[in-house]
Amino acid sequence: MNSETGKKLLSYFFCFILSGCSIIFPAPSKYTSTASQDKRVEKKEVPEEKPHSREMASLHLTEQGQMLLERGKIDDAINVLERAVSIYGANGKNYYYLAEAWVKKGNIMQAKEWNRLAEMYLAGDREWSQRASEQRERIKSLIR
Repeated sequence: MNSETGKKLLSYFFCFILSGCSIIFPAPSKYTSTASQDKRVEKKEVPEEKPHSREMASLHLTEQGQMLLERGKIDDAINVLERAVSIYGANGKNYYYLAEAWVKKGNIMQAKEWNRLAEMYLAGDREWSQRASEQRERIKSLIR
């Protein structure tokens, strides 16, 4: 780069800084060009944690929460099931069992909200959708 081009670039840079404008750089492309070659090379992306492992961890916690509910350890079940939801929020069974736990605790409004989420997430599963609907009816009967 010659000195005249360098001076122009510096003056443009200072104009942007002083005017308060920001320079917008284009988003990086998935291709990079190399200095030694004219062809483009695709970048290899590092995969993030697989959703499958998160889903499996959540399912394991769902089973633990269900067993704790059956043993009458409601508070422990709620803690485990809430962890399961935070790990993988698309598992509707967690919401179903959380609704069950809150019914057993006597907090019907909380149970109603968890059931609403259960019905939403279980809509694609015929058996569990039916269970969530039956749960909703039980919860409604407790409100009256």
